[in-house]
Amino acid sequence: MIVPETADKIKSMEIRGAGRIARAVAEALRDHALALPARDPGAFRQEMERAAAMLLATRPTAVSLPNAVHIVMAGLDRATTAEEARAGVARRADEFIRSSQHAVEQIAQFGASHIRDGDTILTHCNSEAALGCIIEAHRQGKEIEVFATEVRPRNQGLITIRTLNEAGIKTHFIVDSAVRSFIHDIDLVIVGADAVTVNGAVVNKIGTAQVAHSAREARVNMIVAAETYKFAPRTILGELVRIEERAASEVLPDEIARTLPYVTVRNPAFDVTPAGYIDLIVTEKGAIPPQMAYVIIRDYLGWGIDEFHLAFGPATLNWEE
Repeated sequence: MIVPETADKIKSMEIRGAGRIARAVAEALRDHALALPARDPGAFRQEMERAAAMLLATRPTAVSLPNAVHIVMAGLDRATTAEEARAGVARRADEFIRSSQHAVEQIAQFGASHIRDGDTILTHCNSEAALGCIIEAHRQGKEIEVFATEVRPRNQGLITIRTLNEAGIKTHFIVDSAVRSFIHDIDLVIVGADAVTVNGAVVNKIGTAQVAHSAREARVNMIVAAETYKFAPRTILGELVRIEERAASEVLPDEIARTLPYVTVRNPAFDVTPAGYIDLIVTEKGAIPPQMAYVIIRDYLGWGIDEFHLAFGPATLNWEE
């Protein structure tokens, strides 16, 4: 898949979900590297950096995207010829795609161990990792039920209930605003993440913070299932994850909006759940308390404070929330 086509599909949400986005980006960079004609390493790097920049501009909140780019583009390091650089990018991309797919399987194993026989689980949005935990628990023979939210305005909950139905799991489909009405029927909340900050706060689909608040009030435990490449390295320097605001037409059709000149539609795609509302973050490396998020960024993503200051400098910080 070529880079411009991949970028368009990510922007339009034809490719959606942090893990799927990350793998698509890795594939696009690999294919672009393999298609570039042989040239000197400097020109090859320039072309690859241009492609990376195009992909990075597509979804500002999906931290998996810049992490995937960082990991794949590291294949250019120490290459002295264009052929070495091409091979390095392709190798890193293939390794990332394999590890990403394997990560969901590992998270499912760890997450399922936190689901008890007889539990009723609430999930919000459509997360490969969160659903992996639920389906693995069911596969192990645990009797479970699931409440799944509609997830307005893009209705990702429809994908979730189809997946659960295919797995043979009894599921209740509810509108987002009904979460508090059913929270006392819930034993455990499991959601995914689009980003995890250095202090353990989680950025996920809009409505997640309200789910977390209801769960905390009802004393229901909340687990976040997230691959390590969803941890946000640049938050080490105090940068806030930028929250994407999508088109008003997703909420209100243009023909109706035109009749309401004094109405402004706000459509943030994500919100931030404080670390204090989260009991565990389950990664492919194991389950950790939110306060250990920095260890993942430092030890598994390879970003340190010194490297950030050298790579970006304080002038690049974007304090937009």
